[in-house]
Amino acid sequence: MTIRTIAIDDEPLALQLITGYIRKTPFLELAGTFDNPLDASEFLEKEDVDLIFLDIQMPHLLGTEFARMVGEKTRIIFTTAYSQYALQGYKLDVIDYLLKPFGYEEFLTTANKARKRIMAEQTARKTEIEANEDYLFLRSEYKTRRINFKDIIYIEGLKDYIKVYVRNEEKPVMSLNSLKAIEEKLPSGLFMRVHRSFIVNLRQVNTIERGRIIFGKTYIPVSEQYKDKFQEFLDKNFL
Repeated sequence: MTIRTIAIDDEPLALQLITGYIRKTPFLELAGTFDNPLDASEFLEKEDVDLIFLDIQMPHLLGTEFARMVGEKTRIIFTTAYSQYALQGYKLDVIDYLLKPFGYEEFLTTANKARKRIMAEQTARKTEIEANEDYLFLRSEYKTRRINFKDIIYIEGLKDYIKVYVRNEEKPVMSLNSLKAIEEKLPSGLFMRVHRSFIVNLRQVNTIERGRIIFGKTYIPVSEQYKDKFQEFLDKNFL
């Protein structure tokens, strides 16, 4: 099994070292390297990754903050020179904590630990009962809300939370989640990403005008990246 991996570190020498270790390890595939978590976040919106080697002390966004935004299917190994973050790593359920400077032997031990856990989780997902196809539960404002898929109109992703717009509700349901994380829970035949910030319920799409989907007074743009896929949906249902 190959583990698809990225590395994030704002120190060039540290990033060069860890990418060298990744390339040296047969079961790791290097999908990308980033010197800041913001660029990595854009990459993760488009690509699936199994494992992230993540520095903590970085400008603009700490690695611990970034870890909270990553989808649940992607595992994290912290790489840092600051041992005081070990407790936070435990709370965030990261696989391990590599304290700089570290050699290849220590790296390989941690990588093998990650491989075993990721393989076990992927096997469990294949054998477990399929998720409910009618609804999901969403944590919002200290409550857990059941949201029926058929009632979702569209979902908007913001910096570190999402807004779920539901039929017959004046205000959206807000939740501390990423758009990618909720996209993984949605049935792909019912929902489609049409913009980096929007997912729409295809059964709620009634009006399209000039490359925009209209929901009441809200106009949602279909970006160039998702235009072909959305047009394919229209073509299949066009008279």
